[in-house]
Amino acid sequence: MEAAEVRDASRLAAVAVRGLTTRIHETHGGIAGRVFAMVGPVGTPVRVAHDLISAVTYRSVRTALGVGAVAAVSAAAFRSSGRRLEDSPRGRIALGVLNGAHGDLVARAAPALALGMTVRVAGRAVPVDDASVRAAFADATDRVAVFLHGLTETEGAWCFQAERHYGRRDVSYGTLLRRDLGFTPVFLRYNTGLHISDNGRLLGELLSALVQAWPVPLQDLVIVGHSMGGLVARSALHQAGGGTDAAAHWTTLVRDTFTLGTPHLGAPLERGAHAATHLLARLPETRPIARVLAARSVGIKDLRYGAVIEDDWAGRDLDAPGRCLHTHVPLHAGARHFVVRATLTRDWTARSARLFGDGLVPPLSAAGDTGDDHRLDYPVDHVWHLGHRHHFHLLNDPLVYNRIRQWLIERPEGAHPRAH
Repeated sequence: MEAAEVRDASRLAAVAVRGLTTRIHETHGGIAGRVFAMVGPVGTPVRVAHDLISAVTYRSVRTALGVGAVAAVSAAAFRSSGRRLEDSPRGRIALGVLNGAHGDLVARAAPALALGMTVRVAGRAVPVDDASVRAAFADATDRVAVFLHGLTETEGAWCFQAERHYGRRDVSYGTLLRRDLGFTPVFLRYNTGLHISDNGRLLGELLSALVQAWPVPLQDLVIVGHSMGGLVARSALHQAGGGTDAAAHWTTLVRDTFTLGTPHLGAPLERGAHAATHLLARLPETRPIARVLAARSVGIKDLRYGAVIEDDWAGRDLDAPGRCLHTHVPLHAGARHFVVRATLTRDWTARSARLFGDGLVPPLSAAGDTGDDHRLDYPVDHVWHLGHRHHFHLLNDPLVYNRIRQWLIERPEGAHPRAH
C-alpha cells in the first residue's frame, strides 16, 4: 500500500471501530432499558448511575480504540511497499468490494481508496487525453465496445471462469469481439457505491472525452453492462440527452447496448434489506443492527427500484419506510437494445425462477417488464434467456458471447463485414 492509502485506511478503521463501539453501547442500553422498565420506579437511582457510568466507559473505550486504530495502521505506513492496492489482483478485488459496500463513505473519508470512473488497460488507469489514449490503444479500430462491470466488481470480473471456458485467464467478451468482429474493447472501472445517476454523469463525461481522444474517427460504439453497469449506461444516455437535438456527440455513435442481468426494475435483495432495517429498528435491542444495515452505500440503495436519475434520490431519505420514487426512463431512441437474463432453473416461467431469478435479479426485472405502459420497450427477440446459470455466469459464458456476436452480425444494414 502507498502511504496515502495507509493513511486513509487508518481513518476508515477508526470510523469502523468507533461505530462498532457505539453499536455495542446502544445494544447494551437497549437491553438495560428493558430490564429497568421491568423493575419499575424503584430502580431509577440505579439506572441513573448505570447510564452515567456506561456512557463514560463507552466514550473512553471508543476514543481509545479509535486512536489505537489510527496509530496501528499509521505505523504500518513506515513499512508500506509504495505499491498501490490496485497493482495486485487481490488488492483490486478488495477495493471493488469496499467501494461497492461503502463507496460514498470512502469517497468522503478515504479518497485515496476511492475508485474513479476510469479507462483501464492491464489493470492500470489510462488518462483520457490524445497522447495517453493513442499509446494505450495503438491498434485502435473505428468500432469500440465499452464494458461496465456491476456492483462490487472491477474490470477483472469480465474474465470470470475464463480459464475453465477457454484455457486462458485473459479471455473475455471484449477480446473475443476484437478477434471476431474488429471491435476494440474498452474496460472501465468505477465506484459502484456512488449513486447510479452520479456514475451515469461521470460515464457521459468520460465517453465524450474518449471519443474526442480516440486515435481514429469512431464509427460505432457498443455498450455492454453487467448488473448495475446496465443501469449506469441507461443513466448516462438519458443524462447526455440521447435521442434529442441536444444530445452529446457520443450518444449518436451508440449503435447497440447489451444489459446482462441488469435489475431494471430493482433487486429484491435490496428491498429485503430495506424492510429488515425498519423491522429491526422497532426494538431498542436490535436498533443498532438496523443502523449497521442502513450504512450500506447509496449505490446499493439505488438498486431497490433501479433508480437512474437524480430526482429519484435528491432531497429524499433513502432509509425512510415505504416505496422510493422510481421515475420511468425509456430506452435511448437512437440504438438497438438487448437483454440477456439468467435463471437458476432452466425454465424462466417456473414459479421458483420468477422468484429467485439468477440468484440476485428476477427475470422480469432484467427485462424491464412492468406489465404496463412503463415497461422498457425491448422487442421480444431482443430478450434472451439462459437457464441453469447464476448472476455471475453472465460475465463470461460462451453461450452469452455467441448470442451477443449473433445480434451484432444480424444488424439491419446486413452482415458485419468481418463475420465468419
